[in-house]
Order: sequence, then C-alpha cells, then structure tokens
Amino acid sequence: MNKTKVIILGAAGRDFQNFNVYFKDNSKYDVVCFTAAQIPDIDKRRYPSKLTGDLYPEGIPIYPEADLEKLIKKNKIDRVIMAYSDLPYDHVMQLGSRVLAAGADYWIMGPKTTMIKCNKPLISVCASRTGSGKSQVTRKIALQLKEMGYRVVVIRHPMPYGNLQEQECQRFSTYKDLDKYNTTIEEREEYEPHIDNGFVVFAGVNYEKIIREAEMEADIILWDGGNNDFSFYVSDLYIVVLDPLRSGNELTYYPGEANVRMADVCIINKIDTACGEEVRRVRKNISMINPGAEIIEAASPVTINNPDLIKEKRVLVIEDGPTVTHGGMGYGAGYIAAQKYGVKEIVDPRPFLVGSLKETFEKYPHLEHVVPAMGYNKSQVRDLQDTITATNCDAVVMGTPIDLTRIMKIHKPYVRVHYDLEEIGNLNLKKILEDFVNKEK
Repeated sequence: MNKTKVIILGAAGRDFQNFNVYFKDNSKYDVVCFTAAQIPDIDKRRYPSKLTGDLYPEGIPIYPEADLEKLIKKNKIDRVIMAYSDLPYDHVMQLGSRVLAAGADYWIMGPKTTMIKCNKPLISVCASRTGSGKSQVTRKIALQLKEMGYRVVVIRHPMPYGNLQEQECQRFSTYKDLDKYNTTIEEREEYEPHIDNGFVVFAGVNYEKIIREAEMEADIILWDGGNNDFSFYVSDLYIVVLDPLRSGNELTYYPGEANVRMADVCIINKIDTACGEEVRRVRKNISMINPGAEIIEAASPVTINNPDLIKEKRVLVIEDGPTVTHGGMGYGAGYIAAQKYGVKEIVDPRPFLVGSLKETFEKYPHLEHVVPAMGYNKSQVRDLQDTITATNCDAVVMGTPIDLTRIMKIHKPYVRVHYDLEEIGNLNLKKILEDFVNKEK
C-alpha cells in the first residue's frame, strides 16, 4: 500500500507535537518535511533521527513556509497539516488555498488525535490570543495550589528554537538550568517567574516523556499554554484567558475560538485598561459560543520598582516579544506603566534600531513606540543590547517579565514592570480551585 505523503506546517511547537503523537510510528504516512514560520531562524534545520523513530532514520528536514507550493509539487504531497497557532481565519484559509491550488488536501488536527492523557489531575491555562495574560494566571494558580498544600509542577508549551535533540525533555528549577540549556529571552520570560516562586518547569519537544517525568514530582500538573494554542493534554479543568483590548478576536483567530468553546472557565483580563464596551463585547461573545462557561473578570495592575527613575524622563520601552510581534499588540505592560508613572516622553525607537530589530519592525509595521525583547539567538540579544545603548533616552522601562541585565549589559538607568492578576467580583480563582480539588478527591 502506498503511504500518504505529508507536510506539516508549523512554528517549532504544535507541529512537533502532532508528529510525535500521530505520525511518528504510523506506517500509513510518510512525513516528507516540516515547514517553519513566525519565529526567526527556525527553518533550515532537521528534526533529528533520535526523535523521529525507526520510520525516519535520517530525521526530517525543516524548510521555509515560503517554499510550500514547490515542496508539494516536487514531492507529490497528498496532505498538508496546519499545525501552528495565533492566526487570523483569513490567514488559515489563505494557507489552505495555497495547498489546494498546489494539489494537496488541507488538514487541521484536533484534541482527540493530539492530546495526551495524564495520570495526575491536570489544569490547562490557554488563551484567545498571544499576550492575553496566561502567565500571570498560571503563576497565581500555582501559588494558590501550593498554599493549599499541593505539589505543583508546571509544563510550558514548547519553545524549542535551539538543538532539538538536546531539548527533548528539559527540567528547570534554577537559573543555572536556564544557562545550561542556552534559553532564549522568550523562554526566560516564561520560566524565570515560576523559578522565582519555587516551582519546577518542564518543557521541550517530547511531551509524552515530559508528562511522565512531571507526574513523578507532582500532585497536580499545570499546563502553561503558549500563543493561543489548545492544550497538549487531556485536562480536568480548562481555563482560557481573553483580552478585551482585542475584543472580537476570540471569534476570528485560530485556535483561540476553539479554546473559548472548550473552556470550563473564561477569564476576561485587563479590564482596568480596556473600556467597558470592549469588556461587554467579550462577555457577550463568550456567552454566545460557550454559555456554560464560568466567567471571571480581572485586572492586571502594573507597578514598578523605582518610579522616580522615570518620572518626567524620556524613556525607551521594552516589551515581551510575542505579545507585540505575532500577538499583534502595539504596546504592552511597559508602555502602560510608562504612562501611569508620568514619563515626559516615550522615545520612538525606530531611528536607533540595530541589525535584526530593523527586520522585526519591517515585518511587524504596527510597531512604533516599543521595542520587542527579541532574543532567539545570541546575535539578536546583541542587537537588542546595542539598540538600547544607541537610543537617546534617560532611562529604560522593562515590560518583559525578566531582568535583561542577567543576559546583557545595560548602561542606562532602568525599571522593571511587575503585573499580577487581580480578580474583580465574587467569583475568583481560589473558589474555582477549591471546587476543583474537592471534586478530584
């Protein structure tokens, strides 16, 4: 019998998960290659043979998504799998049209074929869009469960942008572990706050292996989602965070709408910075597509460690990268804090950009007032450092969750922005978690 020839469209995360759980040992299929998008420099690599199994002794190549039509025709591909997240629906179907026009079928795989079962209670935190506030929700859940006496281990959505074989199953409990695995700025943004709070974080490529390792250390597993992807695991409690600053996106982005439809609990975040109409619109959309979901409204108040350093000063604002790049936001917590604490001016960074950051601003033209903390490799970290140095400003506002001075030299005064979840109203996460653990007993 002829095998079905497959290409998997991805961005170093969902694509590898779908391969591992469905295609790896499936002799009916021949995965010819992956394609890569969204993240710089993740193409032109190879998914290594150690991870591909016996059917792929030479591993699987990864090509740029721009070569899609050529790859389909050259390899006589039968089926293309769409396997990455935070895409507007028109982009999803533009990809589909390219696939169909080149002669192949277009597939999207769902929870039934891609979720892994866990042997411990598992809570998933996902979102309608990148940058909605999953991380602060996850941090608060972990701390509350710890206060209730449970051992919690966090599993983070994959960000394997380096050596895939070395990143098969990673465990982070100290800053030394971050250095050991040469983590990117994006990874540090997600792992450091959990480490600061005393929690172990697992991540990598092989999420079957990861969950089995995590189960040995935990009473409850906490899935910390990435972008607006749905969970890699069958979940006992499914929490989804929505962003009213992008109200309406919960009905127009893949797979964010699917998350909202699957949610047990929806958290409408950032109500302190959104207008009332935006919040009402999100609540209405939740009720329309998932009337059974419980809804929590929450604020994300920002604070900084030394307000006098930036008051009446000209500042450069650094934001976490994913929120203001493929997340589509023009600003984040850093910009909000700069306004709140009375800076004289938020400096336009564009005249001072160095190296790869110029390309980032060309790719994301909505960026004007803030610099994304791009650092997927050492060269990008250096470009960010040089941009900060070159910018004519009095101080730097760090909206990224990490202290950038751990990985670069900043020769200007700086403040760090902190933001946590603050639920508004009678229904809150503590009540949700108490009901959850009582049900699981």
